[in-house]
Amino acid sequence: MSRFLFVVPPLVGHINPTVGVAAELRASGHEVAWVCPDPALVGRLAGTGAGPVMACDGTPPGERPAELRGPEALKFLWEWYLLPLAEAMAPGVRAAVEAFRPDVVVADQQAFAGALIAERLGLPWATSATTSAEFTDPLAGLPKVGQWLQRRLGALRETVGDPAGTADPRFSPHLVLAFSAPELVGSAHDGVCWVGPSITARPSTSDFPWEWLDADRTTVLVTLGTANADVGGRFLDVCRSALRERADRVQAVIADPGGVLSARDGDKDVLIVPSVPQLALLERGVGAVVCHAGHNSVCEALWHGVPLVVAPIRDDQPVVAGQVVDAGAGVRVRFGRVTVQKLGSVVDSVLDDTGYRDRAHRIRTALRSAGGARAAALRLGELDESFRKSAGMTGGRP
Repeated sequence: MSRFLFVVPPLVGHINPTVGVAAELRASGHEVAWVCPDPALVGRLAGTGAGPVMACDGTPPGERPAELRGPEALKFLWEWYLLPLAEAMAPGVRAAVEAFRPDVVVADQQAFAGALIAERLGLPWATSATTSAEFTDPLAGLPKVGQWLQRRLGALRETVGDPAGTADPRFSPHLVLAFSAPELVGSAHDGVCWVGPSITARPSTSDFPWEWLDADRTTVLVTLGTANADVGGRFLDVCRSALRERADRVQAVIADPGGVLSARDGDKDVLIVPSVPQLALLERGVGAVVCHAGHNSVCEALWHGVPLVVAPIRDDQPVVAGQVVDAGAGVRVRFGRVTVQKLGSVVDSVLDDTGYRDRAHRIRTALRSAGGARAAALRLGELDESFRKSAGMTGGRP
């Protein structure tokens, strides 16, 4: 039996993929614990029996200017959120390590404190890469931003990590678990373990009206994830109008967690709900997914062989959207400028052109064959075993 400590940011899309991995580890007899600035969020997503969740500080909530795009948005993400998050989490992560005494630390790719603390204490650590954007080097065309980032990461290591360390906290030299597949990303990347999406049952409090669905119409799911409620009003309204025009053959299910869509006549032709049991709905059968190109949303759709219309907003979403288009599994539209006519035309293409579904099914096969949560758990076990052997250990670490 070994101990695994998951270090995660308070972000749904970064916690969800690790839930299944942790469950597989527990099923194999290992102990699992978590450290996160929002323990309640981990508890809600992982359910009861997920293991102890230890708190740490996080960044105070703040407003990110909705109009930021491109390099400005990327730099703002690092400066406003990721680097301060690492500094805030570090003391709590160290306390959690000292209390739980893990054999392996599993650090989210955007929770640098996990990697740096593990390095400082001489523990093996694995990277949990819940988005594939970093494997495309999004800063390749922005050398000044890249240099600025390296300086900031160096300063962060001096503060909370091992000053003599050299590993990039985004990429463990021991194990990088990527919850995708080369068939979607476009290349294999040496040293990356591609395990595909971690698809597992999730606790749900959604009272979804399944009886509303009509078996004679194709379902189109519209979702912007959990972190874009503040900017999605116009786009969701365009989706509602475009899909309502096709109500004779299409039924739209629109997730509107922020309640930004005001009621209109004709809304009986679309279903607008605060939350959607996404995996269950995809399993039941969906013709297309219209989304923000969030990594989890994309991979979950393609896991079910469903083609996409992607409208990236910020962060890693433009990169993931590019992967979808390059793989031929969907069409990209402009989030802030798409019209009702354009969106409707693109949805028609994705639904009617069987090539999109054929290519989505090809990626589905690749994602499912990668092994998912079970493959990730096995690789973590192998990492622990290799360190035990190298240290000449047969029992737990002191």
